[in-house]
Amino acid sequence: MRHKLLHEHHGLRTYVLVFQTGDEAMAGLLDFAKAMDLRGSRITAIGAFREATLAYFNWETKKYESIPVPEQVEVLSLLGDIALDGDEPAVHVHAVLGRRDGSTVGGHLKEGIVRPTLEVIIDEQPEHLHKVPDRVSGLALIRP
Repeated sequence: MRHKLLHEHHGLRTYVLVFQTGDEAMAGLLDFAKAMDLRGSRITAIGAFREATLAYFNWETKKYESIPVPEQVEVLSLLGDIALDGDEPAVHVHAVLGRRDGSTVGGHLKEGIVRPTLEVIIDEQPEHLHKVPDRVSGLALIRP
């Protein structure tokens, strides 16, 4: 994965990350967030995956259910954020993936093996976002 700082002004930074064939997207995003000490950012991306694993949060069981996507897909939309979970950055992204027949599948991105590229824009904000445990859902949710 290659990256470049595109813009910096009054605590706002914008980065571009370009993942290459074989890179794993979520691990790369988390590594970058830690290396750059990102604490409140939004993520957008397009590209393609050789294969991916999405997940659906089952409200009744309070567990994520895996959705394997064992095929080449287009990343039609990837949106998310980076916030602090305790002292560590946590990456949370949702993806809509397009299949060859035009159908789509979506959910939380757990893993995505890039082929041929994934182009990511990260906009860091000057304020930190913090995740705190939510008793009702059992999830760590952003609390401004």
